[in-house]
Amino acid sequence: MREYKLVVLGSGGVGKSALTVQFVQGVFVEKYDPTIEDSYRKQVEIDSSQCMLEILDTAGTEQFTAMRDLYMKNGQGFLLVYSITSQSSFNDLAELREQILRVKDSDNVPIIVVGNKCDLEDERTVGKERGHSLARQWNCAFLETSAKAKLNVQEVFFDLVHQINSNSSADSGKKRKGGGGSGGGSSKCSAL
Repeated sequence: MREYKLVVLGSGGVGKSALTVQFVQGVFVEKYDPTIEDSYRKQVEIDSSQCMLEILDTAGTEQFTAMRDLYMKNGQGFLLVYSITSQSSFNDLAELREQILRVKDSDNVPIIVVGNKCDLEDERTVGKERGHSLARQWNCAFLETSAKAKLNVQEVFFDLVHQINSNSSADSGKKRKGGGGSGGGSSKCSAL
């Protein structure tokens, strides 16, 4: 069974843990409890193959940034999560992506931009087109999700696995093993 190391990154309070726990355990975590670092494992079937997803739910707070290099180095795919109700969390994604590309020493890393909390439409400060535009600029996928409404939760994790798979088949002829990503592999965006 193939294993995939997925890393969930984003500012504090954007719903990284809520997304991860909803995907792994099928429950919505209501209260905000800042994460230092949690690791989850879930066996899933993707494209008729059994896969083990190892998901690292990371700290969004600044004091744990030193740990980032290590999990960026080991991660194969990255969910860059922002809250549609927080412009600053959206702005923080560029720095995270730059750090990933630097640590991975590649411009071709599996990434999906995730606009979370789309159930809070009346509190939206980041338009959906901004997310689409950023993903196009970075040549990666984009989806809006709601951990609370269970919307596109499974899709973001499965999409990332598809990117890793298409990337590793593209990279198999190169000397670097599993280092890059399809980036734009799937540009299916949410139609919320």
